[in-house]
Amino acid sequence: MILPETFYTRNNVLNIAKDLLGKIIVTEINDIKTSGKIVEVEAYNGINDKASHAYNNRRTNRTEIMYCNGGVAYIYLCYGIHHLFNVVTNTKDIPHAILIRAIEPIDGITEMLCRRKMHQLKTTLTSGPGALSMALGITTNYTGISLQSNELHIEDRGIIVNDTDIVSKTRVGVAYAQEDALLPYRFYIKNNPYVSKGKGLE
Repeated sequence: MILPETFYTRNNVLNIAKDLLGKIIVTEINDIKTSGKIVEVEAYNGINDKASHAYNNRRTNRTEIMYCNGGVAYIYLCYGIHHLFNVVTNTKDIPHAILIRAIEPIDGITEMLCRRKMHQLKTTLTSGPGALSMALGITTNYTGISLQSNELHIEDRGIIVNDTDIVSKTRVGVAYAQEDALLPYRFYIKNNPYVSKGKGLE
């Protein structure tokens, strides 16, 4: 089942982030289907979160999509190389977002390997936000797309992730956010080999 818009328009970005663990990202690009189970995410709590692109109500051409109603994709380019896929949550003008950091590949692994220029399946195929976007064919061209679309959506396939299997840690690469860099807003599935190797602050 494709997740409904109401999944994303709830007001607690941390709860939504944890609920995304175990859900399946699906892309269908040029009639090629690829998918993977979400195993690691990071939550960004809008205008009060110094690590968020929307901190202090910042609105730019790039970040304006974060102010839309939840249930759309926010994809930006990092270091001019990596396309990072975020899920916009909450309601209009409340710019919450969740970065998808790692997935466990399911469908279309051969195509994923081709996109990543890899010859055999390794955890690095989809471990890390840039890697998973490349494997799934997600680029900034899809920013603003509805997450109910055929090309890019997230499904519930009945996978249950218990609270005891969810690890909370600090986010990666946000040292600039001062005290907010220490917030435990990164969540991942315990012992999943596809979780990224990125280290937050302790």
